[in-house]
Amino acid sequence: MNKRRDRGQSHSTRPARAGPPRWLKLDMSPSDIELLVLELAKKGYTPSMIGIILRDQFGIPLVKQVIGKKVEEILEKHGIKLVVPEDLFNLMKRAVNLRRHLEEHPKDYHSERGLTEIESKIHRLVKYYKRAGKLPLDWKYDPEAAKLVISTGIYRFPESSS
Repeated sequence: MNKRRDRGQSHSTRPARAGPPRWLKLDMSPSDIELLVLELAKKGYTPSMIGIILRDQFGIPLVKQVIGKKVEEILEKHGIKLVVPEDLFNLMKRAVNLRRHLEEHPKDYHSERGLTEIESKIHRLVKYYKRAGKLPLDWKYDPEAAKLVISTGIYRFPESSS
């Protein structure tokens, strides 16, 4: 894989800590934070964007350290499910946009190679998520189906709340 930068989850290590940091003074209860997470998800923010908003606007460094659950676990608890894992969704979005670009510019061979690289990343990630049990074993990447997944959004809300 093309690794050009030393950042991301595989390169950075967080300090091991079970509870919230001592300097953290929150005026919100864990249930308030859960409601805030749900509200942000209903606005269409992805789990990583929800974490960034909580960190930058509300001073919550990590939701898991404060509440004891990850953002995705909070969403699952309230019946909101991700259609596909977020990183796979972002790669599929890039592939869909690149396919649309290649329909208009069929001679753009540089982008064609980029599409090949993105789709190979998608296939590797799908293989991993099938092995990890986050995707069904019969799930298959299809560019036309990816367009549909991207257009519907990352979340699947329960029937009663939408």
